[in-house]
Amino acid sequence: MSRLNILGCDVDNLSMQETLGRIGEFVASGRPHQHVVINADKVVKAHRDPALKQIINDCALINADGMPVVWASKLLGKPLKERVTGVDLFENLMRHSAEQGWRVFLLGAREEVVSAVAEKFQAQYPALQLAGYRNGYWKADEEAEVVRQVAEARPDILFVAITSPKKEQFLGRYQEQMKVPFAMGVGGTFDVMVGKTRRAPVWMQKTGFEWFYRFLQEPRRMFKRYFIDDMYFFVMLAKAMAKRPFVREQRA
Repeated sequence: MSRLNILGCDVDNLSMQETLGRIGEFVASGRPHQHVVINADKVVKAHRDPALKQIINDCALINADGMPVVWASKLLGKPLKERVTGVDLFENLMRHSAEQGWRVFLLGAREEVVSAVAEKFQAQYPALQLAGYRNGYWKADEEAEVVRQVAEARPDILFVAITSPKKEQFLGRYQEQMKVPFAMGVGGTFDVMVGKTRRAPVWMQKTGFEWFYRFLQEPRRMFKRYFIDDMYFFVMLAKAMAKRPFVREQRA
C-alpha cells in the first residue's frame, strides 16, 4: 500500500474500492485497526498538536476526505487517486456489512439521531446485524462503561460520531481494549444520514465548496473554523511548495 505524507499527515493513496478491500482484510483478521480521514482542518490541528498527529499517522488506514488535501497532493507532486469521504465510506460500509454479515456498532450523536440512523439502515438493509448503538454524550467517569459496552457487543465495525479531535483521541486510547477489527470516526455523518444536516450538492463536493455549504447552515459555529483556523492550511501549503526543488527543463 502506497502511503504518502501531505503537510505532516500520512494518507493512503487508495480509491474507494481499494479502501473497501483493505477494510475487508481488517475485518477478516479480527485484530483491532483504527481509521481516520484527514481534511484541511485536521491537518492544521495535527500541525499544532503533535500527540494528535501521532494518533493520525499511527492509524492503519488514512483517507483524504477534503478536496484541499487532494489539491495539495497534486501541487506537491504526489497526487492522490481520489477523495474518499467519510460520509461516502460510511454508506458503502453499511451496505457491505449487510452483505458480508459484519456486525456494526453506532456510537455518537444525540440519542434521537443515533436511534434514527439505526432504524433507517435496519429498514434499508434487513440483513444488517446491529451489534448496538449509544449516544455520544457521556461524562468522563462514564467513559469506561462506554468502552466496556462496545467491547462486550463484539462488533466487526465501530462508527464513532463525535467531534474532532475527540473521536481520534477516544479511539487512540481505547481501540486495543475494545478490540474492534475496524473502528472509524465519522464526525457529523449521523446528522447527515437523518437529514439534520444537509450535504452539499454534488457539484459543490467535486469543486471543493462543500465546506461553504456547511458554513451556510451553521455560520456562527463554523466561522472561526473555516475562516480563521483552517486558513493556516494554505500557509502550510505555500511553505511546503516553496521548499520543493526547482528543476529546470533541459533543452535537447
